[in-house]
Amino acid sequence: MDERKSAAHFLNLIKKSRQGKFKIYIGMSAGVGKTYRMLQEAHTLMRNGIDVKIAYVETHNRAETSALVEGLPVIPRRQLFYKGRQLEELDVQAVLNLRPEVVIVDELAHTNIEGSKNEKRWQDVVEILEAGINVISAVNIQHIESLNEEVKEITGIEVRERVPDRVIAMADELVNIDLAADDLITRLKEGKIYRADKIQAALANFFQSDHILQLRELALKEVAGHVVRKVDTQVHKGTALKHERFMACIGSDAGRAKAVIRKTARLAGYYSGQWYVLYVQTPRERMDKIALDKQRMLINNFKLATQLGGEVIQVRHKSVPTAITEQAIKMDITTVCIGNPRMSLLRIILSTSIFNHLLKKMGETDIDLIILS
Repeated sequence: MDERKSAAHFLNLIKKSRQGKFKIYIGMSAGVGKTYRMLQEAHTLMRNGIDVKIAYVETHNRAETSALVEGLPVIPRRQLFYKGRQLEELDVQAVLNLRPEVVIVDELAHTNIEGSKNEKRWQDVVEILEAGINVISAVNIQHIESLNEEVKEITGIEVRERVPDRVIAMADELVNIDLAADDLITRLKEGKIYRADKIQAALANFFQSDHILQLRELALKEVAGHVVRKVDTQVHKGTALKHERFMACIGSDAGRAKAVIRKTARLAGYYSGQWYVLYVQTPRERMDKIALDKQRMLINNFKLATQLGGEVIQVRHKSVPTAITEQAIKMDITTVCIGNPRMSLLRIILSTSIFNHLLKKMGETDIDLIILS
């Protein structure tokens, strides 16, 4: 087992050394200037003798951005017919065949047209990176998977196109493109972000001042967290770092489970730690005793955890606290995360012994317990 782990670790090091460098420009919303900055950088690279090409850029007919495309070599897009329309997508194979030193790939969260090799553009980018080609890309903060619920709470809108956190974590450099809320709204009103017929709808949704400020804070935190993780993993401190391992404990309550999964993923990402999702199936939660819709939602939460980079563990046990403690000790977990129960007075009374038991068990170990709101 140790030999296999050692070989796998060495193989990962080899793959990483062959992989292209990855730079992501991140912003709080459309219109802050991510694509503009990517194109500026492309011109700088080209002037310095770097073979840089545009694989995919979306200018949204913005005059200043469109002007920057001039003079840069562009890899022709792949033409596809879908539902009677001719559409264009990033041509991954053309990028691999030409093998430029650097490619510009816009809109990382984009969903590819049905029939494409990869479902998502971020998968195209990973394929290009694995071929040893450097990539510069861009994404808005609302498209990061683990922030989906927070963004929905801020804006009232659920963003459908999302990028897994592990893809953002792959970035060698994460750069925040910042703009004051008032300046962004002014750009929108001047027609520099969307067409005239879309401006009022945008002002009523994402482009409200308080929404922009909160999204801006998320973007700043994401970049700051990325820097902290890089320092922790790459800067030699002379002493061994503590490797954090998180365990999210969920039940069949889909709403609370989803929140616990997302927040644990964020914590694990911040500390560059491994994380797991534990589901304890008690006798009263046997598959023949819980409704089919709850079973489906439970499976969907398992899928969400996997997409966010977690590993799902399912155990059967009559005692939830005992099962949690046993698994936490067995897997060298440093932090156990549970949801804050929304209970009636009766359920609080009935569950007090469960929480006391769990707190007592955790108190006997060196494991931290976090109750997430």
